[in-house]
Amino acid sequence: MHAPEPIATESLWIDNQERPGEFGTFDTPDPSTGGPLAQLARGGAVDVHTAVRSAKRAQESWARLDPNEKARILWKIGEGIMAHLEPLARTEALDVGKPISNARLIDVPRTADTFFYFSGWATKLHGETIPVRGPFLTYTTREPLGVIAAIIPWNFPLLLAARKIAPALAAGNTVVLKPPEEASLSCLLLAKIAAEAGLPPGVLNVITGLGEEAGAALVDHPDVAKVSFTGGTDTGRLIMRNAARTLKKVSLELGGKSPFILFADADVEAAAKAAVTAAFYNQGELCTCGSRLLVERSVHERVAEIVANGAKALVVGDPLDDATNIGPLVSAGHRDRVQGYVSKGDAEGARRVAGGQPATGPGFFVNPTVFDGVNEKMAIAREEIFGPVLSIIPFDNLDEAARIADATEFGLAAGVWTRDLAKAHGLAAKIRAGTVWINTYNRFDAAAPYGGMKQSGFGRENGRAVLDEVTQTKTVWVALS
Repeated sequence: MHAPEPIATESLWIDNQERPGEFGTFDTPDPSTGGPLAQLARGGAVDVHTAVRSAKRAQESWARLDPNEKARILWKIGEGIMAHLEPLARTEALDVGKPISNARLIDVPRTADTFFYFSGWATKLHGETIPVRGPFLTYTTREPLGVIAAIIPWNFPLLLAARKIAPALAAGNTVVLKPPEEASLSCLLLAKIAAEAGLPPGVLNVITGLGEEAGAALVDHPDVAKVSFTGGTDTGRLIMRNAARTLKKVSLELGGKSPFILFADADVEAAAKAAVTAAFYNQGELCTCGSRLLVERSVHERVAEIVANGAKALVVGDPLDDATNIGPLVSAGHRDRVQGYVSKGDAEGARRVAGGQPATGPGFFVNPTVFDGVNEKMAIAREEIFGPVLSIIPFDNLDEAARIADATEFGLAAGVWTRDLAKAHGLAAKIRAGTVWINTYNRFDAAAPYGGMKQSGFGRENGRAVLDEVTQTKTVWVALS
């Protein structure tokens, strides 16, 4: 493992300035070593009020700013992100535990792309004229909501923060960001990059702290117009209940238990290799993790062998090593939770064909684990594990595949692998999921809407669709006689 890093000490970010936290500080660990990594400001309700007041004060002038100037600032933020690619990638790898190669190739460039893409929308938001009865000119305008609270999880903190911040700012809102308590460092660096790019004070404030303190205070604050949350389904339900007290708008991107459906007529070897990546990318710590591999029975044994060998070949190690495929999980508690699901799989009678042994040494590691002989009633097939654990489930025909794919409360994503495009489109129509990939998996773009169905939440991020989430429509009637 890498040598211990100097302990980072970070403050809140309000009005483009560092501020101490109401409740002092709290420590976060280095997932690779278990030792200390950062000391973060522990914000509370007083800090939240200060941040929201600052954002509300800044919002009116930000909304009135020339759209071309807003676009220029957002584009410059994207350029600043790319100029800081290496420190951002290193920070994300250290703080989250993800391989630095992934952070360098995916997280940081996609974060910049998000700001580049939404900079274009700053000059393209407009209303419409509506033909109505009578001598009237009737038209609509698109207006910002005001102050938006963005609450994000720890698996992709930098990228998920950008998905909430960039469209909100393009539409004239201001944002108070609550980063994950486990991994806040890249979000603080992003805020400083935004200030360097010319983002005015108060337009983006960052409150680090605990969910039950800073997060809850943000949800409760009467001057917050909307809460945009990505995270666990149980927390999403709690946020929705609490936001109802002040009738806030809410959008929720929640958990997943995504099926990766492999038909015998697919390129079986390519699909099986893709299934390994779908299950174990980012240590399986992503909502769209292809954690259920549904395989047509005639190729089941062949696919199980390829997948098991693929999992065994993955390099588990230091996230700062370019050769690493699987880094540590984010915390000791999460490691223990995931390891508990491995024990459940054994106890339920699934056949473990790869991994499962507790990792030795320091850090929060779990070896990539594959279970075969899984049925849809087992906990490992129904519940979100959010770690490197894959369940293989055989099926006999398309209707059975569709039934098993939907045999979960979640509906975030799915993958379908087949050479028969009629079959692929038909199954895509049957599956209740916000995203369906055909002969690919985990593809994202700032231009393509993303979000869930069922208990995976509602609302969309990315693309034109997210602009409906961060604006409101005003209708104006003008009497012409």
